[in-house]
Amino acid sequence: MSRVESEARLTAARDAPLGGQAVLEGVMMRGISNWAVAARKPAIEPATLGDISISRFQIEHGSMRSGWRRLYRLPVLRGVVALVGSMGIGMKALAISANAQIPPEEGADPDAEPDDVISGGIWFGTVAISLVFAIGLFFVAPVGLTSLIRHQLGSSWLFWLVEGLLRTAIFLGYLTLLSRIRDLRRVFEYHGAEHKVISCYEAGDELTPERASRYSRLHPRCGTSFLLVVMIMAIFVFAPIGLPAWWILVLTRIVGVPVIAGLSFEVIKWAGRNRARRWVQWIMYPGLQLQKLTTREPDLDQLAVSIAALEAVLEVETPGEMTADDLLGVEVVA
Repeated sequence: MSRVESEARLTAARDAPLGGQAVLEGVMMRGISNWAVAARKPAIEPATLGDISISRFQIEHGSMRSGWRRLYRLPVLRGVVALVGSMGIGMKALAISANAQIPPEEGADPDAEPDDVISGGIWFGTVAISLVFAIGLFFVAPVGLTSLIRHQLGSSWLFWLVEGLLRTAIFLGYLTLLSRIRDLRRVFEYHGAEHKVISCYEAGDELTPERASRYSRLHPRCGTSFLLVVMIMAIFVFAPIGLPAWWILVLTRIVGVPVIAGLSFEVIKWAGRNRARRWVQWIMYPGLQLQKLTTREPDLDQLAVSIAALEAVLEVETPGEMTADDLLGVEVVA
């Protein structure tokens, strides 16, 4: 094991209300009230690095009136709301990074807003298609395939077990397939850079590429870990339903997705807050190991891009100084 590999195991013991996402040649970071995208532009001269494009936006908490504020306090529901909001920010962040990759001579506007690249209709359609695909692949397909042998299984317990194992196997196979796509390697490297920089900040360490490189690329609040929790949580949520008609089984798998997502979000947040406890680390160990498929070790230049995104957020807010009211409704995943 190299010296860098041996040192890149530092982790933070505290949880900060920060999250992020890898984008095209860059990273999106989000805090309490702002989010920013830093992306490396194409190099003008060979063998040189392109400039870092930084865009920052305010998070619209437009529904924070008294009635909605009470809803944001409710466990499970707050996670569903957070996930919907995160999907919106994530799509816009991808659009910004894509815009940054277009060479100037092709007519790209470096200061273009996200909606200049992707319209609201296209965004809605993309999110809808993604949700339909995910629900169909990970929820409808397993219950449909298991239903084909329901009479051979002979009991609702076996049906529940086979469906859960099949769902988890499809999920693991899907991630393994993604990890083998060469074109996604740099995205996974930026994913690792995002985790390292967030952990570096959570540890109170100096935000430099050299210091951030020493931290683990695995993070307890990662979306990959969240998805594994979703797969496992689904087994327990669907177990009491038993073995009704096939169409009822399919309907419950579709309707139950928001409940499972909300519950899983609570688990991930709880794990982030209690990461210093040894038994919590053991519980989250499978999810952390799964992140080895969706993250890669970044180089210092990629870490510099991730730091630029985080510093753009920290210029206008300090997460550690936020009040309870500031944090109301804020649920982020790294």
